[in-house]
Amino acid sequence: MTTYITHVRLSPPSSNDHQHITDVRWSQPGQTGNCSRAAMVEFIDKGNTVFVGGNPDAQVGVVKGTPPYLRTYADGNWTNNLLSLPRF
Repeated sequence: MTTYITHVRLSPPSSNDHQHITDVRWSQPGQTGNCSRAAMVEFIDKGNTVFVGGNPDAQVGVVKGTPPYLRTYADGNWTNNLLSLPRF
């Protein structure tokens, strides 16, 4: 089942510098939900595939920082498509 991240929540929410994704809103066929960044990292680490919708879709990966964080991989490059998503 394909999962898409559709929205992000940032901390601090009003800053343009050093933004951190704290939570994501996701969708799968027939359901939607919210979860923490850590929960989405765990979901991906368990072998699930997650995308940000686009043309083409960009796969979401985990960067093993401290703490681990999410990043998209599109056209052979690590990119920041997640920060262009709507906020919730």
